[in-house]
Amino acid sequence: MGSSRSAFDIGTCARPNILALEPYRCARDDYKDDGTNILLDANENAYGPSLPIKSLPKSDSSDYPSVDFLGLHRYPDPHQPVLKQLLCDLRNTHIHTTKDITPENLFVGVGSDEAIDALLRCFCVPGQDKILVCPPTYGMYSVSAQVNDVGLVKVPLLPAPTFAIDVPAITATLSGPESKNIKIAYICSPGNPTGSLIEKSDLKQILEHPTWNGVVVLDEAYIDFAPKGSSLAEWVAEWPNLVVMQTLSKAFGLAGIRLGAAFTSPPIARLLNSLKAPYNLSNPSSEIGCQALRKSGLSIMQSNVEKIVAQRNRLLAELPKIQGVGRFRGGSTSNFLLVEILNHSGNPDNVTALKVYERLAENRGVVVRFRGKEHGCLGCLRITVGTEGEVTRFLQEINNVIREVHAAGDFSEGKEEQEKEASANGIIS
Repeated sequence: MGSSRSAFDIGTCARPNILALEPYRCARDDYKDDGTNILLDANENAYGPSLPIKSLPKSDSSDYPSVDFLGLHRYPDPHQPVLKQLLCDLRNTHIHTTKDITPENLFVGVGSDEAIDALLRCFCVPGQDKILVCPPTYGMYSVSAQVNDVGLVKVPLLPAPTFAIDVPAITATLSGPESKNIKIAYICSPGNPTGSLIEKSDLKQILEHPTWNGVVVLDEAYIDFAPKGSSLAEWVAEWPNLVVMQTLSKAFGLAGIRLGAAFTSPPIARLLNSLKAPYNLSNPSSEIGCQALRKSGLSIMQSNVEKIVAQRNRLLAELPKIQGVGRFRGGSTSNFLLVEILNHSGNPDNVTALKVYERLAENRGVVVRFRGKEHGCLGCLRITVGTEGEVTRFLQEINNVIREVHAAGDFSEGKEEQEKEASANGIIS
């Protein structure tokens, strides 16, 4: 078992005021709405929602995409047992452990961002504690740390194209004088913007640190675009201090419902569920999420992922043929690619990449993401994989735009240009 090799102690790692929390008890903990009882305990509006609907047809199939609009006057179940079980069913592959994860291993919330913030509030004392991040990485870790007055320790990823975590540097940092106040290490796999999977063996070395009393958070937002079996969600059954975050925003195509999950040990899950708002997830979000996680929804997701992977492979084959496109930097295990844009001399260049980014968006209606200011991403654009038609148009437009930019000659990187680069690079997602 992993727990025997970890120095983690939740009693001393978590904030004392959080350890003392009791889970919020709501009106439906004792008495559920069974359709026949009269509910006069939660100050709900018994006349129903203020929507121009009287009745809605219901499907006999639990897979049919529907929302109970007529039930919106009732508060949602704060514990989400059905949704949590479906998430467990999806990730109990028994590739990484023989154990089963259960709803007791789950926290669900508003996208992954709620879990990122909740973990900070759970373990980090404002003005005292710190988190460890590995740039280039997802920007919300730093934003949430700043909001919560938590310090930031940066241990960069190893250079492209691997963008692996630097295990010796992380281990040394977690053994150093400031390690006592580093409570969380956020690691993204596949990375954003790198698209690279983190090796399980590398993660294991961090989890096995002999003295560090902290939590390792693995962000798997893009995991369903990686090879099957890549998710380590079920591995939380073996480690007391591992948290694996996932979302329905990417492979499931449900960014609009804002639904994310954190798989972890039951003690950490209890803390997260104790400090969350009582009704943090809406009924429509929960119901749509459940439908997506059932058989027909999973079939659609897997079909769409196959289409995205096919277009990803097409971009990997076609982009290098365009003059002015450089090397791919990072991996190809996500729904995006990180690629260099070259200046007229054939070198990766932020000024050229920014010009290509701006002209694509402003003149051609094709929006990608400038990432040239990120660590190790000089001259890089991050390109989300679209539909077949979108990829066709993108390949045509970027070819034309790079020619235009090169034909315009050299661009000086003055103060205004640097400000534009910083602004374009500062967009989080």
